Order: sequence, then structure tokens, then C-alpha cells
Amino acid sequence: MDQRLNWLRAGVLGANDGIVSTAGVVIGVAGATSQTFAIATAGIAALVAGAFSMAGGEYVSVSTQRDTERALLAKEQWELDTMPDTELKELTDIYVDRGVTPDVAALVARDLTARDPLRAHAEAELGIDPDDLTNPWLAAVSSLVSFSVGAAIPLIAILLPLSQAVLICVLAVALALAITGLVSAHLGGAPKVRAVLRNIGMGLLTMAVTYGVGRLFGTVAGA
Repeated sequence: MDQRLNWLRAGVLGANDGIVSTAGVVIGVAGATSQTFAIATAGIAALVAGAFSMAGGEYVSVSTQRDTERALLAKEQWELDTMPDTELKELTDIYVDRGVTPDVAALVARDLTARDPLRAHAEAELGIDPDDLTNPWLAAVSSLVSFSVGAAIPLIAILLPLSQAVLICVLAVALALAITGLVSAHLGGAPKVRAVLRNIGMGLLTMAVTYGVGRLFGTVAGA
């Protein structure tokens, strides 16, 4: 359950990154030029590059984590094979530290060790489920998809055939960031209003700065 929540939280944050980074690019280009093709090209490039960058980063990060988990499990298995009595006492002490009486803790430790020693010790000592290790490919695909979905929001909004496309893009981004801020705050148990305002504020600041940069370079290029 905890791992599913972590993936969901990572997906929301990936979408949030896609929204903000792509919005910054398309708004910045829109500040420099009104040519739809230039804005679309920049936006699509930002979406693709950002999605693959996020996916690659998550794959490397989670692969490292998975390697660490495997190394810890191998070490735990070696300790169980070479010093079973010490490991049994260690497991008993863990349950005693958690508030279980010594007699009951010893009984629980013996029963769990007899059933599946590696699982019992890995979960209690390391917080690792041997049958549910982190999956780097799942992390990579989740990041790629979530970033792409988030990035599509400002890209589609800025390309709408309307006279106030930039304003519509800003409003769409603000709404999307409000949703991701609300969801991430809910998942993390944080204050929702503060998270939403902070999320929207950073998005608006990003777009304001990139739009200003685009206007500046657009003016210089046209001079």
C-alpha cells in the first residue's frame, strides 16, 4: 500500500513538473513570437525532452535503490545462514522495542522465522518486502506518462485558435496546478490551501519570468 501511494505521489509530481516546465517554454516563446508553428515546435520538444529526461532519471534512481535492496537482502540471507541464533535474538529484540512482552516477542520471532525467515527479518529490520522490490521500469514509464500528460495541458491550451490563447494557457495551467497541489497535499497529509497557493504561485512566477524573457528577446530580434 505504501509503495502504491509513493508511485501515485511521484506521478502527481511528474505531472506537476510537466505542467510548469512546458508552460514556461510555450509562454516564453509566445512572448517572443506569435507564430503558431514556432510555439508548437518548442512545446513538443519540451514535452518529449522533459518526459524522457524524467523517465531516465527515475530509471537510474530506482535501479540504484533496487540494487541496494538486493544487496541488503543478500547480506540478511548470509546472516541467517551463518548466525541463525543471533538473528533470532535480534528479531525478538525488535518486537520487544516495539512494545511486545519478551515472552510473546520470542514466540512471534520463532514462528515468523520458521515460516519464512528472510521475509520476517527483511520486513522487521529493513522495511523491505522481498517479493515487492522497487521496479525501475515501472518508475520510468510512470514518470514518462505523468510528465507527458501534465505537459500536454499548456501545450494544447496555447495552441487553441483563440485570440487570447496566452491568457487561456495561464488559466489552464493555474487550474491544473491547483489540482496537482490539492492531490499532493492530500497524499502527504499537508495543509491543502497552502500547498495549492504555493503550487499556483510558482507556476505563475515561472510563466511571468519566461514571458518577460521572450518579450525581451523578441524585441531585440525585431529591432
